[in-house]
Amino acid sequence: MKQDEADKSRASFPVLIAEDDPVSRKLLEKVLVRAGYEVVSVENGRKALERFDERFFPILLTDWVMPEMDGLQLCRAIRERDSDGYVFIILLTAHDSKDAIVTALEAGADEYLTKPFNHAELIARLNTARRILELEKSLKKANEEIRILSITDPLTGCYNRCYLSEHLPMEIKRARRYGHPLSLAMCDIDHFKQVNDRYGHRAGDCVLKAFVQRIQKSIRENVDWLARYGGEEFLIVFPDTGTKNAYCVAERLRRTIARNPIRIQETEIRITASFGVAGFDSAAADEKTSAETLIAKADSCLYQAKRKGRNMVISSPPAKT
Repeated sequence: MKQDEADKSRASFPVLIAEDDPVSRKLLEKVLVRAGYEVVSVENGRKALERFDERFFPILLTDWVMPEMDGLQLCRAIRERDSDGYVFIILLTAHDSKDAIVTALEAGADEYLTKPFNHAELIARLNTARRILELEKSLKKANEEIRILSITDPLTGCYNRCYLSEHLPMEIKRARRYGHPLSLAMCDIDHFKQVNDRYGHRAGDCVLKAFVQRIQKSIRENVDWLARYGGEEFLIVFPDTGTKNAYCVAERLRRTIARNPIRIQETEIRITASFGVAGFDSAAADEKTSAETLIAKADSCLYQAKRKGRNMVISSPPAKT
């Protein structure tokens, strides 16, 4: 790793120092800043916890004996917290007995340095902490990527059936809890088999991707969401939205899709889509209203749109008690 990259890596792991002795505190600051670390220092454990309330520190360097809250109490308090990530704790103390070391580790410390400590050894321990935290960060990133893959449709990039099954019931519970409406729109590309038969399955895949992109551009980011229900069928979830407004969005989508052909290389493919909209007003909805009943209602409306000629939106009024 080049020197500038190493400096950036150290700076991305700010260190919080808790040390009551002002001379020792200044010395620690000087050593760590010289090594390229971002440093914030306080004089006791209580103030260290206050700093953690303001921002997250991945590395904590703390003295054992301090007024108001000592190092062991601080270690325990940090371990009991829900943090944004793992906090690597190095405890500094004059105690060097085996019992003291065991006590420190049991309190939650990761490393233990006795005073007076060697500056080079301290930096080496901090660099070890940084490597461990970088490994933890990369592991969290890999787990997040795996999680995203598990809930994402691999072809279109929207959510998959698994995500729908897990999150739609949660949306219904939230709507009930806060007294908000909720609507769904089941949509289906009309005569999609003809697209595959005429242009080939690769072109059909491109049509599905373009269809999803157009929907995602037309719904509210981080509020509404889209899931592939199966084949060329998709379900749009509209939180905090009544059926009438969801119908208006679906109608706007229908017109956009019908008026704008999908270009694949030199070929223009025109498609239309049918929509079935259903929803409920949480203030009037039956307590038995579930994800399955809402989907079935939207699917029934979609079937009516197909039967009446396609390229249209059919809506069901909110469920009544």
